This record gives sequence, structure tokens and C-alpha cells, in this order.
Amino acid sequence: MAFECLFCNCVLSSRSAYSQHVKRCSENYDSSSSEEIQNEFDIITPEQDDNSKDNRNNEIIYISDDEPMFSSRSNETSDIMQVEIDELPQSINSLTFEEFASIRYEELASRELEFETDESKSKSDETETETESESKSDKTKFESDKIDNESDESEESESAEEETETIPKFPNNTYSDLMTLIIQHNLNNKAGNAIIRFFNKHSNLPTSLLPKNIEQGRKLMDRMKLINSLNKEKTNNNRNYNEQYTSNWWARTEKTLPTEQGRKLMDRMKLINSLNKEKTNNNRNYNEQYTSNWWARTEKTLPTGSYLLSIILYSDASTTDSLGKNTLHSIFVTLGNIITWRRNKPDVKQLLAYLPIIKAKDDTQKISEEHKNIVRRTFHKSLKFLLSSLYDDNGIELELNNSIFWCFPRISMIISDWPEACTFALTYKSTKSNYPCHFCLVSKEDLSNINLNSNQIEPRSHNNMKLYYKNNTGKNVSIENVRNFFWSVPNINIYAATVLDRMHHLDLGLFQHQLNFTKILINKQCGKSVIDEMNRRVKLISRYKDLKSFSNGFLHLTLLTVSEYRSLIKIMIFIVDELYEDSGSPNFIKNNKITEVYLKWNKIYLLSRKENYEESDVTLLQESINEWAKLFIELFKEHSKSELQFPKLHSWVFHICSSVRKFGVINGYTTETYENLHKDYVKKPYKLTNKKEIEKQIMKIIRRKAIITESFSKEIPKTPIALKYSKKLYEFCIQNAEIYIQTRMNDPDLKKEMKLDFEKFLECLDYTCRQNY
Repeated sequence: MAFECLFCNCVLSSRSAYSQHVKRCSENYDSSSSEEIQNEFDIITPEQDDNSKDNRNNEIIYISDDEPMFSSRSNETSDIMQVEIDELPQSINSLTFEEFASIRYEELASRELEFETDESKSKSDETETETESESKSDKTKFESDKIDNESDESEESESAEEETETIPKFPNNTYSDLMTLIIQHNLNNKAGNAIIRFFNKHSNLPTSLLPKNIEQGRKLMDRMKLINSLNKEKTNNNRNYNEQYTSNWWARTEKTLPTEQGRKLMDRMKLINSLNKEKTNNNRNYNEQYTSNWWARTEKTLPTGSYLLSIILYSDASTTDSLGKNTLHSIFVTLGNIITWRRNKPDVKQLLAYLPIIKAKDDTQKISEEHKNIVRRTFHKSLKFLLSSLYDDNGIELELNNSIFWCFPRISMIISDWPEACTFALTYKSTKSNYPCHFCLVSKEDLSNINLNSNQIEPRSHNNMKLYYKNNTGKNVSIENVRNFFWSVPNINIYAATVLDRMHHLDLGLFQHQLNFTKILINKQCGKSVIDEMNRRVKLISRYKDLKSFSNGFLHLTLLTVSEYRSLIKIMIFIVDELYEDSGSPNFIKNNKITEVYLKWNKIYLLSRKENYEESDVTLLQESINEWAKLFIELFKEHSKSELQFPKLHSWVFHICSSVRKFGVINGYTTETYENLHKDYVKKPYKLTNKKEIEKQIMKIIRRKAIITESFSKEIPKTPIALKYSKKLYEFCIQNAEIYIQTRMNDPDLKKEMKLDFEKFLECLDYTCRQNY
């Protein structure tokens, strides 16, 4: 039998050793609890010799990692677990383990009753009335959920403010530099304490500028308050604006992760009205999200004088380590008002929460339908908790650059891969289901049929899916028997809002299939020798910037990364060109057909990366996709076991262009930068935890890093340097360049693209001349 100490969590094998340890441990705890915790600095006597025996006093002042000092425990844990030693029986040695444990748990139970608030009651009332609210209209249900969440959140924020007193900043710059060093380089407490001892030994200061130990510095950072413009009270035009917004989504986002990234995101956001209103539909541009059809349609539903705030969500589960035993489900948020190139940077994405993950006790329970429905309900209940207060009838008042904007937040789209999109839409994830596409009601037999017209494809909507759900016929359209939270959210069709991701659909999806089918086809027609020739050609390609070299070929690689697939996209057309000689046998696929399918692929891939689409470009993209898909199906259908019944193929052919018209360019909704966020918000912080209460520790780690980032976010003034030119490197005569360009442009054999390039170059030269003269 093992005995665990309730003070320091040490485990002892015998009862006698346990009783002696508890007595000694309780005495240490009693003496340490009487010390003044808030003392931030200590007096150092510089006259003391560091090598003398008197210097042992420093070990008392600066806590060592080897000593069982309980000041290293968090304040919250100490408040819950602390036991008043005076209330324990005098003869603690005579107590059995069960008697001692009963005293501890009675103490804890009394404290739980003492601090019980109305919050739990409101949560229980919300649970009891939840089933009744589903029978009401969607609007009434959405408003009631929003009010409940607002009341719960206000009570939580008030209780949190009462518990701890916030600290505005670090006590001094030296303290700040120390914690910056510790946080940025992920140093442990032992290394940090060594730095403190080293500094105090050689600084020769009468008063220490550093904390007693690193744990004390971490506690101070947990009490610091981030600078945020939303937490201030402003007065404008004799009206008081309390911008804490305790009852709305912005406050909850800040409380979840109040980082400097969120502040930068709000400061840099530009509220822009549509620039395409004066343009006709025939010449309309689709680039930023404010040029999309969704923006124009949603903006019409808002009151006059208000601004649309576009919310973009991204959610995906990620393993915390290489073994894959633990998983965290993070959800991020950003704003569609920010221009695309800036929005694709990591620092303008905000971690909203870690969604709960329901684990099964065994494999039998894991595959049961009841457990799966619990997981789905939990996911959508979590989204309701996070997003319900987003839709305030009166909107929110947002301060940007000392101006107040009346904004209405609306969810525009959700970025995710295919399984995650099915989780949001609550459609079947299996590609073998009757209707696997989460965009429309196309049967699995028609997934590879590119000749379908609009009348043969019925799009999914909230109205038709709710009808199937109420009639308990959801299986007929491959939707789960769980109510979708987004059915009651205005200005969004969740089935169209879960947009396609280029990285998963093209790089890791269709191109991977095309490459595998190419090897199967060539091996079947020409044998292994031609496959070896492909591999040899890949080896011969030399190194080049942004191009991964395959010195050992690519045939032995089983799991390729996105960058490796993109490198293969660039070179495969040269690998398969004139790879084998044509044969006169029937049903023989000629080599130029293989080259052509890769040529058409590169064309649609380049078109998908355009930063601006006119209506003619969208039409060209659709035509190019149809041409590639027709040839792709013609060449590889017989080599596919499912006859190319891929949901990704169908969705890319029939739904990508509609997504461009609804939400703007494809570059605006890719998961490339979001995938990298898992390293900063899941994997790296997880390594710094002790694997207990992982989410709580990770949030503290992320918050401390945000404090450090915010502390050093001020721009450093740069001293202007006068540039002196000693001599000319070369001379360039613009007139000679113009004569040369005009001569080349008059060449009848010059390609059309080259003529356009020369014209653009002349425009740049004219502009440069006007600026200089």
C-alpha cells in the first residue's frame, strides 16, 4: 500500500514513514505560510564573502529547486488545498491515513459549500430549460442562449476580479529582462534561479532587483494585466462607452487569450465598404472579402451607418507529441476585414479556445453511435457557448484609432479540412455514404460525373436539412441525428461557409491521386523500366531556390510533405515529357496525353493562386478545371477502385468557383498558416508542462509569452544615416531601352504575353521618369 502526502505529493511505502513525513512536512508548511508572500525584493549585504559559511543565508533568501518549499505552488492551488494546522489534532502521529484524509476532505467540502454561488444554479436552470427552448423559433432560442451565456460570463468575470489583484507592469527593467530571457528561451526554474544567484553575486547592489526565484516571477506575470484598448472607458460626444463588453464575444475572446496578437489584429483592421458597387456584374472584381457576394448581401441586412465585422473561424485537432497519445482541439479566429496578405500572417490570428475532447473508455464504446453523438453534441454546445453572444441585436461599439465604430459581427466562413468541415456541417464523414458532399445533395455514384448541370445538383441549406432532421429522415441525406448550432445563426449557410482548402484538396488530395495513378498506368503499359527512368530523371534535377531536390528519387517516399508535393508539381511535366514511345496497341495511352494532363493541372493550380479575379477569370478557371477533370477521368478512371468517386474531385469541379464569388480569392481561405499555429499553441507549450491540467498550463504559458511580446512591441527609433555615393556603378540610358523595346514589340513573331510585359515595363519607366523629373 502506498501513502501520498497531501502537502507535497510525495509517495511513501510505509505508514510509519508517512506519519513522520507528514509531521515534518506540516511544520515546514506552517513556517513557510507565515512568511510574507508579497515581498518582491531582499536585502543583500555586499560585505559578505561568497565563499564563506555565512553566505548560506542566501540559500534561505533565494529558494533552491532542491528544497521542498511550498511557495512554488500556485496561489489558486494553495487557496484550495491549504489546511489550517492549528485545527488538526495535536497528536498527528497517532492518526491513521483514513482519519487524516477524512479531515482533509471535510475541510475541502466545507470550503466548496462556503464559496458556492448562483452561477451553478443558473447553469442548472439553463440545462433544464434547454429542451423546452428547442420547440420555440430559432430566433427566440438563439436569444435565450445568448442571455444565459452573458449572465454566466459576467458572474465569472466578477468573481475573477475579486480573487486576484492585477499588476500593471514589471517592477523594473531588470526584472522584465530576466523574465523575457526565461520565457523566450523556455528555461526551467533551476536555470532561472542560477541566473538570479549569479546576478546577485556580481551586481554589488544593496537591494536585489530580481525576484526570490523564478516561480515568484511567473506568479507575478500571471497577475499582470495586458494592455488592451477594449478594456478602457472612453467618453465621446457626451456618451459613455464601456468597452469591456463583458456580455459579448469580444470580452470572452480576451479572457480566453488576451494576447498582443489580438490587440494588433484590432488596431490594424480596416473597416472598408465595398469598392465594387459602381461596377457591373460583367466586370466585377473578386479579391478581398469585401468584394464578395456574401459581403454585399450581409451588409444590406445591417442598420444604416453600421459596419460589417467578418469573423473567420478555423478549427482542427492536433496531437501534442510524436506518439499521438494526447490531443488538443484548438479553434482560432481572425477577421475578414483585414486584407488577405496581412491576414495570412500568424500574428493576426487569435486562439479562441481549446474545445473539449470526449474520450471513450474502450474501443467498443468508441465506435458506438451513442458515444459519437455525445462527441458531436459537445462540439456544437461548445461552439454555442463561444459564439452565442456574437449576435447582439444592437451590435458592438469598437474603438479604432480614437474613433468609435458601430459594428455587427457576422461569421463569414469556416476554414478546415474535409473531416472538420463535416463536423461543422454534421454530415457523414465517410466517402462511401449516399451523399458525401457537404455542399450539395449529389449521390456518390455521380461524384465523378462532371457533366451534371445546376438542375441536377440540389444545394444543402438550413431549411431543407432542418426538415429532414425534424422528420427523423436525416439518414436519407447523410446528416447526423444531432441539431446543428448554425441553423439558428443568421447570415450564414454552414454548408457553403465550410469553404474548400487548396492545400488539402490539391496538394495533398487530387495531385497525390494523379501522381499515384500515373505510376500505375505507366507500370501497366510499359513496365518497371520506365518507372525507373522517371525516378532517374527526378534525381538529375539540380538544386534550386525554393525547390526541394530528390537526390534519391521519389519512389521510395511514402509520406510526402506539402512542400515536397509542390516541388513535384513544378517538375513533373518535365519528368513525363517524352518518357516512353507510343505503341499501336489498342487502348494504349500515348505519352503526350500524360504530359497534357500535367500541363492542364499546372494551369488550374496557377489560376487558383491569383490575387484578383474578374468575372472572366472565374469563367476561365471553371473552364480549365473542366478540361483537366475530363482528361483526368479519361486517363485514370479504370485504374481507380472507386472509379474516381472522390468528394474532393466533385467539390473542386462544382463548388470552388461559387466559393470565389461568395467569399473572394482562394488565397483568403487556406489552412497553410493555421497548420503552423499548432506548433506555437499546442506542441511547443505542451513540452513545457508537467502533463497535468494541460490546457490550464498551456494558457498560462501562452499568456506569459504574450506579455513579453507586448512589453517589447514598441518600435525602436532608428537614427537616420546619410548615404554617400563614391562613384557610379553603371549608366543606364532610358532612351536606348525604349528604342530596343519598341523594336522588339514590332516583331510579328513575338508572343502576346511578351508584348504585354514590354508595355507594362514602359509604363513603369514613364512613371519613374515623372517621379524624378
